[in-house]
Amino acid sequence: MEWILSIGKAVAFMERNMTAEMKSEDVSAAVFASHAHFQRLFHLTTGITIGEYIRNRRLSLAGQELLLTGGKVVDVAMKYQYDTAESFSKAFSRFHGITPSQVKSKGHQLRFFYPLSIHLCVEGGFQMTHPLIEAFSWSSAGEDGAEMTAAEKYKSVVQWTGKARGQNPMVFDELTKWIWDDAQWNKDSLAENEQIFMQGILARFKGQNARLRSYLKALEPAGVVNAAVFPALDRFDEALSGRVADGQLHKAVTRVFADFSAMQDPAVRKQIAGGVTGPTGTDSTEVFGYVNCLKECDAAVQWALFMPEKVKEQQRGFVVVSFQYMSRPAMRFIGFEGEEYADAELRAEKMKALDAWAQYGCEPKGDVLLMHHNGLNVDVGAWRGLWGRFMQAEAPIPDGFLSIDFVPRSNGKPGAPYLSQFAYAAFSGDAQAMHRREGYDVDAMYDVTRNIILGQGVAIPYPEKYWTAELFPDGCDKQSTGYLFSVEL
Repeated sequence: MEWILSIGKAVAFMERNMTAEMKSEDVSAAVFASHAHFQRLFHLTTGITIGEYIRNRRLSLAGQELLLTGGKVVDVAMKYQYDTAESFSKAFSRFHGITPSQVKSKGHQLRFFYPLSIHLCVEGGFQMTHPLIEAFSWSSAGEDGAEMTAAEKYKSVVQWTGKARGQNPMVFDELTKWIWDDAQWNKDSLAENEQIFMQGILARFKGQNARLRSYLKALEPAGVVNAAVFPALDRFDEALSGRVADGQLHKAVTRVFADFSAMQDPAVRKQIAGGVTGPTGTDSTEVFGYVNCLKECDAAVQWALFMPEKVKEQQRGFVVVSFQYMSRPAMRFIGFEGEEYADAELRAEKMKALDAWAQYGCEPKGDVLLMHHNGLNVDVGAWRGLWGRFMQAEAPIPDGFLSIDFVPRSNGKPGAPYLSQFAYAAFSGDAQAMHRREGYDVDAMYDVTRNIILGQGVAIPYPEKYWTAELFPDGCDKQSTGYLFSVEL
């Protein structure tokens, strides 16, 4: 069994020194073996020479680095021990089938050679898979028949998103659990885990995005593509390259991209993993991590693809007659709450007291049922509903009424003051259909308004500044026909 241990130690030595000057003699010396003898043993066991293994791994890692970080070709060449950019380019082209400069546009064509894992047999090389990688729903854009119309091709991509939305959120949660699991992150598993995470997941998503972008750009002239998908792909690619907006998160991600061994630090893994957020992504979590960011980016691409069609399907017995985004100055909601106001006559009578403050009225005008969760996730913060009206920021508060302030810019803290930025959808049609709950996440007006926003790639400030409201243009004793949904413009 000693020869198996020697090969395992040799592989570990090579993985640690991929960016250092290293010859096959150095490898055999590291395991205290005769160079000629160990060369033969390694080749007989793995099917490749030590030199081939080093070259394959360096070119594989170099491809990953060019794809994920956009580094300069000459810098990557020197890092992986090539004397000149020309010699690196020739070796890279033979290995990957594309030149280094083509990686960004043709990232999906990269060839990955995984580190060998020595047990009682040899695993790894180009054939290694992992349940987490295979559990994601990957797009097959571009694999359809040439005889399909542009609309049919686009529909095939949209159909994939249905499967992905039912599958990928839970796989991202499993990815989070895998990263949290200390037993998975010992020194012996680090090199393999790097390939699973950096190549099997991040690079594969980057390649999928490249295919999708190319495929959708070709369909764009036919007028079938929702343009919002391209900014969503841009944001996803930024995140996959390690560029995230949150300062603390960016620090941890940058550290891991520079040196994957940082994942042995539990504090770093915590920032990368984040927390499990459930199939809809709305469950609360102590830490918002890099995987949570990727999960949201993946969802945004899919929403942009399937939500416009979803919105059409959901309008059964009613239609959206107008939809607009509004960014208001500071304003104040003045209202009241209580179970007794489930009675339409009682609440209409209470609302009359606000007529005396008509001079403070502001858009959107009408009676309102405001709903929020105090800036918390829906699985934590209790739903709170208040009847009232939106007024100017300086409006006085009558006796027996409550107030909630709305401001143009966030203070970064959960809950009020909320943002005075929102989408406003006006509906027309059958009143029962507009308020139907069966087949909807909440009800018809809520779902359609939210889905239009998601399909257009506009941010919803959930949970910190999230609020919604039903608008009753004809009074709160009648049916609501308008819906307001918080956004961040």
